Amino acid sequence: MAGITWHYVFKFIITGDAAVGKSSLLIRLTDQRFLVNPDPTLGVEFGSKLITIPEEDKIVKLQCWDTAGTESFRAITRSYYRGAAGCLLVYDVTSRKSFMNARTWLADVREHADPQLTCILVGNKVDLCEDSNPAADATASTTPPTSTAIVPSPPRLNPSPNPSKRGSAAASLKRKAREVSYEEAALWAKEEGLLFVEASAKSGLNVELAFVQASQDILIKIRNGVFDDDRSPGIKLSKPNTNLTMEQNPARSSCCS
Repeated sequence: MAGITWHYVFKFIITGDAAVGKSSLLIRLTDQRFLVNPDPTLGVEFGSKLITIPEEDKIVKLQCWDTAGTESFRAITRSYYRGAAGCLLVYDVTSRKSFMNARTWLADVREHADPQLTCILVGNKVDLCEDSNPAADATASTTPPTSTAIVPSPPRLNPSPNPSKRGSAAASLKRKAREVSYEEAALWAKEEGLLFVEASAKSGLNVELAFVQASQDILIKIRNGVFDDDRSPGIKLSKPNTNLTMEQNPARSSCCS
């Protein structure tokens, strides 16, 4: 791999309802940080990242387009679907509405994107649930949550002298009930031929993994001739004689802002 900065460039789109954490997933991937209150995406935002796929012995440059989740920008965002090789279809595990709406987003992607596109369903915000470990979600619907003691609120005129307890109580109030079980999402993903993972943009859990799994699937499709590796618009092959000076720091930009 001497002299090669990357073997392939893959175009990805990130789609789903507004406020499910699409931009946060992109920022976590490219910048390794989390924004508590990100601004709503206006149109599309762009980010890039180099990832390594050890199983394929390949380095892939991801070019990711984060699309707005509101109807007013649908005409703009649909134009970015064309030519994409991969798609992250994102929903919020604490919002059943966002999961149900994923069906509409998937239909939209399939109508306007390459029919061979690899799509991975991503259940975001597992950090908001009491059990934020996706590996344990297989028993989430049958195992009752661990009971916790309820501490009475202190009298209004006699606040607790321990600020750490107040902080702990405030943190617990931010937790939300899971509205979409792991099993239900995994079953729907299987029925639709999608990859699936649960993730947290806040903690970074499984964020890069989602892109790695999708990229692995694209590489398999290239090997099997499903994608023509330098004729498919969402895939670019590195040229051996190209003098590449790929930036070490990821790039991010926005459009229609």
